[in-house]
Amino acid sequence: MREMSMYDHRKLGRELGLFDTDPLIGAGLPYWLPAGAIVRHTLEEYVRAIERRAGYQHVYSPVMGKRELYELSGHWAHYRDDMFPPMDLGGEQVVLRPSLCPHHAVIYRTHAHSYRELPLRIAELGGMHRAELSGVLGGLTRVRAIQLNDAHVFCTPEQVADEAAAALGLIRQAYAALGIRPVRYRLSLPGPGGKYVDEPEVWRQAPALLVDVLERSGVPYEAVDGEAAFYGPKIDVQIAGSAGREATLSTVQVDFYQPKQFDLHYIGPDGAKHRPVMVHRSIIGSVERAVAHLIELYGGAFPAWLAPTQLAVLPISDAELPHADALLKGTELRVEIIGPERGSLGARVRDTRLVPYVAVIGAREAADDHVALRLRDGRRLDPMPAAEALRRIGTFVDMHSLALWD
Repeated sequence: MREMSMYDHRKLGRELGLFDTDPLIGAGLPYWLPAGAIVRHTLEEYVRAIERRAGYQHVYSPVMGKRELYELSGHWAHYRDDMFPPMDLGGEQVVLRPSLCPHHAVIYRTHAHSYRELPLRIAELGGMHRAELSGVLGGLTRVRAIQLNDAHVFCTPEQVADEAAAALGLIRQAYAALGIRPVRYRLSLPGPGGKYVDEPEVWRQAPALLVDVLERSGVPYEAVDGEAAFYGPKIDVQIAGSAGREATLSTVQVDFYQPKQFDLHYIGPDGAKHRPVMVHRSIIGSVERAVAHLIELYGGAFPAWLAPTQLAVLPISDAELPHADALLKGTELRVEIIGPERGSLGARVRDTRLVPYVAVIGAREAADDHVALRLRDGRRLDPMPAAEALRRIGTFVDMHSLALWD
């Protein structure tokens, strides 16, 4: 793995054709180019898959809502400075959402729930907006339009600790596949001032639960005042970027406040109504910040499963082009053929230095239906049947492995 200090995602992301910005679109509103869109899509699908396996149900919800929704959730009173101004539409005030949790609370209450249905895990890769000041905007790390990997678990009080611990386990699973190493785990607690809800019981119960989760998970942590969400404490998983600046990527939060605000309930075994608890959790946080970190972590040499091009095929001459084309059939790998019109073999190998696998096809390989693989780490493998090479590469990709070969 390369040293993070060598890279700035803002510069490298543009050089590699991953994303860009334009003043006509606006500051803090990057757009994704084809190669970057592949990375983003692959990352999103990976997260959806591990969420499905963990029992989450995926939903879609609007990127805006009536002002009353955020008044009820507490965002309007405690988070208004980070929200865009309301828009007047047909006699109603509509606001671009700064968070997905109010929408998921409304989704929960669309019908009655029994304790037998809990925990109910609702997930979404959804858009939200933050009115960031121009001076703090930069690349993909501070943006105004965010695609958030978010989820909310509605559970009984007895299930909270297990659900929060399971969420922390999902974060660690994803980090292993992505090669991300946290610099620390932070228990974010309230500080002085009026930006937190005035609910003493919230601040008594929830921190104790998160301390239990952290200790049960066996991760060292630091308690920091003044970093809690306005509605409750949280576990923040901290990462460091290329300049050493620390940022929060993933979170786990316990929320007793919003279920009360939205009058959420479930029917318990006693036949009475009971209040659920919300566990907020984000495995990779915002897709933008996650990809920014991965660009700086790998310098564009992404793990094979995440790379925009997974296999580059280099026919030595035009005579091998039909054999190169044949490699594209019957494989789901992202393959690019880089023919002799793109320069000498040496020049083409240099151009593919970030691609995990390069298959060189000469006259002998074409005659035998073989390929000579070169790995990004400098290893050269003996010629092998093309089908075997594709199968073995596919295995590493499907495993979300950080390794390129045995």
